[in-house]
Amino acid sequence: MPRRHFEHAEEALRSRRGGDLSTDQPVIDAPPYRLRPFVDGDSELIESASADHLITNITTVPPTADHDGALAFINRQHSRVATGEGLSYAIARAVDDVSIGQVGLTYQCDERASMGYWVGPAHRGAGAAAAALRALSCWALANLPIARVELYVEQWNVASLHTAENAGFEPEGLLRSWQRVDGVRRDMWIYARVT
Repeated sequence: MPRRHFEHAEEALRSRRGGDLSTDQPVIDAPPYRLRPFVDGDSELIESASADHLITNITTVPPTADHDGALAFINRQHSRVATGEGLSYAIARAVDDVSIGQVGLTYQCDERASMGYWVGPAHRGAGAAAAALRALSCWALANLPIARVELYVEQWNVASLHTAENAGFEPEGLLRSWQRVDGVRRDMWIYARVT
């Protein structure tokens, strides 16, 4: 993603709170969770997630992460912010700051962004993904020059369809042959939130 898309977002954030998005990624409340930048201590979550084919199949989590591979993933999340690609957050329990998943936002052109997320297998079913999606999309629409946030969900993934709706995203239609997953072009449902 060209740096210029990020610079508009960074300028908007700086004017609202005096911060620098490239070095001062804000922590966002998503009760009972919080969204925060990844830290090296989150490597255990990444190592655990690397064993889940549903996560590694469609994200950048490496399929066989050891400790060094997990740290490399964490460093890539930091570089997304620094290069202007977008924002990447650990979803952490507010009570003890233990990370349980990831949510991210990728800048697109024309005041749009797309989002993605995953939650570790041991932490699914408690509403963490919906809380994270809702919090990050609301924050982005209110604080960045973004008018539309999109989410793409594979047809078979009923849990993610419900998560999108619980987070306030509305279904817009089916995108035929939208993305390659496991070497096969897949249809995806598109969901969106707008300002």
